[in-house]
Order: sequence, then structure tokens, then C-alpha cells
Amino acid sequence: MAKRSTTARKSLSTTNLVALGAERLADLLLEATVGDAGLKRRLKLELAAEVGPADLALEIDKRLAALAASRTRVSWRKRPELIADLQVHRRAIVEKLAPKDPGLALGSLVAWFDLYPGLDQRVKDPKGELALVFFDAAENLADVASAVGPDDAGAILAEAVETRLSDWAGWVGRAAPSMSIPVAERLLALLTDGRARPIGRRALVVRKLADRAGNAIAWARTWSDEDQLKPDVGAEVARRLAAAGLAETARVALDQCRPRLGPPARKGAADTLPEPSPAWETAEIAVLEAEGRSPEAQDARWAAFSRTLDVAHLRDFVARLADFDDVEAIDRAHALAANWSEAARGLAFLMEWPALREAAAMILARANEFRSLNDSVPLWISRLESRYPAAALVLVRSRARALAPLGPSRAEEVRALSIEAAELAIQAGAVDDLESHAAFIDSLEAIASRTGRPRWG
Repeated sequence: MAKRSTTARKSLSTTNLVALGAERLADLLLEATVGDAGLKRRLKLELAAEVGPADLALEIDKRLAALAASRTRVSWRKRPELIADLQVHRRAIVEKLAPKDPGLALGSLVAWFDLYPGLDQRVKDPKGELALVFFDAAENLADVASAVGPDDAGAILAEAVETRLSDWAGWVGRAAPSMSIPVAERLLALLTDGRARPIGRRALVVRKLADRAGNAIAWARTWSDEDQLKPDVGAEVARRLAAAGLAETARVALDQCRPRLGPPARKGAADTLPEPSPAWETAEIAVLEAEGRSPEAQDARWAAFSRTLDVAHLRDFVARLADFDDVEAIDRAHALAANWSEAARGLAFLMEWPALREAAAMILARANEFRSLNDSVPLWISRLESRYPAAALVLVRSRARALAPLGPSRAEEVRALSIEAAELAIQAGAVDDLESHAAFIDSLEAIASRTGRPRWG
């Protein structure tokens, strides 16, 4: 076997360091700790972890207590060192202590989070890096609390929120979506049972917990009576109540936020009922279903689709139809989209559904109506060009004409589109019912001459 090169043997690698032997490495580490308090603390944490969870928790808590007691100002130069120290101790709690004793770990992690208010007062942190360290650690809080279980974790976190609301509301709210449902349910109960309606920061954390716990009533109580009269807020309250099977309560919530008659748009015109928002329409359908009024819910789905061309409403509508009825409904939807007053919106639905054949037919039938700079057009072109080159060509040309007046910044894109148009135009049948490629280029040149923009020929 060939010997390893001298250079390879001198490089810093796990293999080469292991070859030095444990005793030599230990001596080197001890030497390195001279003047490096951070490394010294990290080694002590590693040693304590080998002894047991109680010793590790003691070592962690000693450092956290020292940080909490310090009143020294931390300059921007020292801030990275402090943040590194905080991260080392957070990882020790989460990665070393929590697997062995989640209860001890949660206590230490709460103490770690409680460092923030004091540090915030004495650390120069214009970029918010310190706050981000604690914000990002909220998921660790969720994991450790979930490992501890609902009773103990709920009590510890409830006490933190109750006594230190300004900071803990944000951290627990951030942690809530990742908590186990039992922990979220227990903490929610401790913060809400027998208490007045939450407001302010307290309402925000309760809302997050209620969302995780699936408690529609608790979620609704985080909104004031005035807010629940607003159509979108009240609609979301109603939707959640309906999903929870509380049909009567959901109906009350929905009816009280129903859009009201507005003032006439012009003098002499009749009062008009504003169009419901998508959120309100969705809630109305959910409430009708919860009340057992499925036919009316279907009518509402179709009405909502007919107003908006929303794909989700049509999918929900079609999914509830009997065989063959769905085919007829889809045909009606395609026809509605193809004749939509705003051509680009109708085409967007057909492409999203997808109904490429119908989309191609619509493009050719309404070729002169596509003038927008819709960012989805390049994707539509790529999906149409192999099977429906003529339709793709119409979109390529319409996009080029829309970009041409915008000046040098879009010149390369226009040139690329003109090349793409030339390639499409030579495909069989692509320009049978369209202007020639030469006429298209002439139209771009005419735009250039009118606007003083670059020429495209």
C-alpha cells in the first residue's frame, strides 16, 4: 500500500487528529482554552453531559444565571461572541439535555429565553440579530414542551405567559404551530378557562394556540364584537365554527357580518349590495353544509365560481356531482371562461384547470384582446406550443407588442420573442388564419418608430 503524502498527513482532518491520540488532543484543547472562555465553557458542557443530565443542567443554569446577573454593556464587536455563547447553551439544552431529561431541559430553556429582556437593554443590536436568535429558537421550545407533556409543560409555559407577556406571547405564538396538540390544548385551557376575553398580545397567543388545538370557540373569542362584524373576520369565525359542527353558532356569526347595502354609486342610482369577498363566500358554503343544506351549498359554489372563475369553487362543485353531470358542468364552466369579459382572466382559468384545447380555441377566437403583461404568459406559451402552435404564436406576439414600448430594458426579451415567433410561424398551419411573420415584425417596427425605441428587425 502506498504511503500517504506528507501534505495529506499534515492537513487538518478527523483522521489525522485521531492519529495524535486522546492524551495529546486533550493537552492541545487545554492549551486552546487559555484566553478562550467560550471554548472552555463548551468543553465543560461536554464533560457535564457525559456525567449525567443533572450535572449538565447545573452547568447550563450556572452560565445562564451569570448572564442574567451581568449589567455590562455589550458592544457591537462583542455581540457575535455573546450570540455564539447563547447558541452553544441552547444546543446543549436541546441536543444534550432534552433527550435525557425533557423536564430539566424545559426549565433551562425557559431560563434561556428569560435572558432576552435584560440582554436587549445592554446589547448594541441595531440589526435585530439578538432578537432573531430567540425568535428562531421558538421551535425548540415547541419540541421540548411536547416531549415534557401537557400538564407540566402547560403549567410552565402558562406561568411564563402570565407573568412576562410582552415577550412570551411572541415566543409561544411562534411555537404553537409546532407544539403537540395535547400541549396546545392544555396551555390554551390554562390561559382562557374562567377568564375574560383576551385582548392585545394575549389575544394573539391564544389565537395561535386555539388554531393548533382546533378550538373554534376559543379562536372566535380572541376577536372583539366589533371586529366580528367585519365581513372577512366574521366569515372566518363562521367557517371555523361550521367546521367544528357548530352550525347554529356559525349561522349567527355569518349573518351578523353579512355585507350590508352600500350607498348608491351615483346620484339617482339604487342602493347596491356589495359583492361578497372570497372569504365570506367560502364561509357561507361551509355554514350551509353544516346546516345540512347541501343543494343550496352547491348553488352557492356555482354562483361564486360564476362571479370569480375561482378554480377551487369549481372543483368543490364538480366533486359533489353524480357521474356525467360533472362533464356537463365542466363544459358550462369552459364556455363561461371562454366568453369572460376580461379575456386574460378567462384564459387564466382555462390554463389553470387545465383545458388546453379550449384555451387554444379561445386565444384564436379573441386574438386581438390579449394586451396584458401577465407574468404567466411565458408559462402558458410553453404549455401550448407543442400541440397548439397557432395559439402559442398569438400569445408570443401579443407579449412582444406589449413589451416593445417599454424601452431598452425589455429589448432583449422582445428580440427573443420575435425569434420564438419566427420558429412557431414555420410550423404547419400556425399562420393559416393569422398575419404573416413579416407583417408581425413590421408592427414591431411601427411601434419602435412611434416611440423612439430600438428597432426589432
